[in-house]
Order: sequence, then structure tokens, then C-alpha cells
Amino acid sequence: MIAILKKELWSYFGNWSAWVIIAAFSLIATLFLFFFDNDSNIFEIGMASLQSYFVLVPWLLMFIIPALSMRTFAEEQQTGTLNWLFSQPLKVSDLVAGKFLSVWIVGILCLIPSLIYLYTVYVLGVPEGNIDLGMTFGSYIGLIILIAAFSGVGILASSLSQNQIMAYLLGVFMCFIMYFGIEQLASYKLLGGADFILQNIGFYQHFLGFTRGLIDGKDIAYFVLVIGASLVLSNHFINKKK
Repeated sequence: MIAILKKELWSYFGNWSAWVIIAAFSLIATLFLFFFDNDSNIFEIGMASLQSYFVLVPWLLMFIIPALSMRTFAEEQQTGTLNWLFSQPLKVSDLVAGKFLSVWIVGILCLIPSLIYLYTVYVLGVPEGNIDLGMTFGSYIGLIILIAAFSGVGILASSLSQNQIMAYLLGVFMCFIMYFGIEQLASYKLLGGADFILQNIGFYQHFLGFTRGLIDGKDIAYFVLVIGASLVLSNHFINKKK
């Protein structure tokens, strides 16, 4: 697994793809938070808070993480190197875990430049430092876990696809449904009491608690279950390609 992780990280950073994705992610976030006229603009909100950032980022990750994960298995199959990997003395579970960890790590690195936003908001607060650090810390924890969930879903999409384009589109679609689609469907109140159950199947309600500074064991358990299920299914579909 460690060997696969090192190989994947080198492929991301060795050809500049990870650097480009991190830079693009940071640039888009900066434009929305400080320059564009929109509801996420920190200056227009007039509060020393990064809450708008934590609302914006899941939508960016919805497109960024599938871009990272689409190549994990779809590219291997497309180029024929998947059969070579099968011939090596490694378990499919180690292969899946190594690729998952590489996507997760690069996804987390996308958040590092946001520490500049945190410092900026901290300094601009009146008085200086007038920011809810507890809520901010909880939101960062939530984002790290959400990235893991998106990574698991993206790996699953890649294991189901024959090429990278299909893997990307399927990954974006699945992440959208899990984060926003289910939440919106439940908001229509079409299923009566079952709407509450449906609402808790999606990512949104479980991530929302973290953005309020509440780190609930139930929410963590939910994401662990989703990530585990995604990796188990990925392992199953890759094994079927042997």
C-alpha cells in the first residue's frame, strides 16, 4: 500500500497536475471570497468569519476530487497497466487503499492556502482576533472528512468506468447526488416521515454539524461507513476485472 501511495503521489506532483489543481482551487476560492460580487464575499458579509468559505469549498471539491480520482483505475485500465498491477505481489485492497490515500492527501493540501484567509480574517476582525476559532477548527475537520468521502466516491466511480472522462462525469454526478441531490429531494417533503431518514443519507446534514463547531461521533461514524462502503465496492469491482 505504501509503495502504491508513493507511486500515486509522485505521478500527481511529478507532472505538475497536483500543483495546477491546488493553484486553480485556491484562485477560484480567492476570487469568490474577496473579489467577485456574491454572497460569499467576506467584505460584503461584514463579519470576521470564514463561514462563507466552508459553504463554498464543498462545491469546488465536488469538481476537484473527481478530477484527481478519475485516473486512479480508469487510466490504468485504459492504458493496460491494470493487468500488470494484477501480476504484481500485492493485494487489490492495498491497491485501492493506496490510491484512495493519495487522492485524500492531495485534496487536503488544497486547503493549506486557506490558512492565509484565516490569518487575513483574524487580523481584519474588530477587535483583532474576533473570530470563532472553535467553529473554524470544527469546519476544517469537517472538510478533511468530506474530502475523504468524496475521494472514496471518486475511487468507486473510477473503478466502474472504462475511461477517464466517464470516471470524471460519474464521479461529479455521484458526489453531487450525495452532497446536494439527496438533501434537495428530502426538502420537497414528498415522503412524509421518511424525509428525515432520506435527509440523513446524504452528506450535507452530517457536514453541517462540523460547520457549527459540533464534532459529533454519529457524523464521524456515518462518514467512516460511507468511505468504507465505497472502498469495499471499489475492491469488489476491481477484483471482477481480473
